[in-house]
Amino acid sequence: MVVALTTAMEMVEEVTAEDSEIAKEVQVRYEFYLSQLKAMLADIPRKYQKKISLELCSNLAHCLTNSINFEIVKGLMDIQHVTEKYLIHLRQKVTDKQLSETAKALEGAPPSEHENIRRAMAIKHHKQLIDVDMKLVKQLDQKVAEQQETLQKAGFPGFYVTMSSAEIKVQIFLLDFILRLSKMEIPDS
Repeated sequence: MVVALTTAMEMVEEVTAEDSEIAKEVQVRYEFYLSQLKAMLADIPRKYQKKISLELCSNLAHCLTNSINFEIVKGLMDIQHVTEKYLIHLRQKVTDKQLSETAKALEGAPPSEHENIRRAMAIKHHKQLIDVDMKLVKQLDQKVAEQQETLQKAGFPGFYVTMSSAEIKVQIFLLDFILRLSKMEIPDS
């Protein structure tokens, strides 16, 4: 039996060639993402373009060369969709309960009082819905802050916890860019 032994020098050359190939692939991805980000940036309103620097685009392109970062964003989006569906369900339960309450109030009342009952219930229910909607918005705001914090901790440039609507809008554009990039095929080098 003949055993072929690889010399240490051959192993180093193999690893170095492999590292070089990986570095080249990362560079191709970076350049592709950066060019696409620049093109996407040109398509958004001017006031937001000013808030997204070329340095930010470059840092984001570099961040996205690690494909796991696309998975982080997709995971956060999935959580967001589940949360929104749940909150819509909660709101629907309240409106269903209100309809039932109105129907019960009308059951024993004479028809001449129906319009007054409907108006009174509508005012009461409107106030209830405002309270419910405020609670739901607070929950959504909390979810946004959690997502911002997650993205910041994961090293995504441009993401940090903020309640500024202008800064959140910039982050929404960045997320849109990331999602669009995640669906693109990188051309062969």
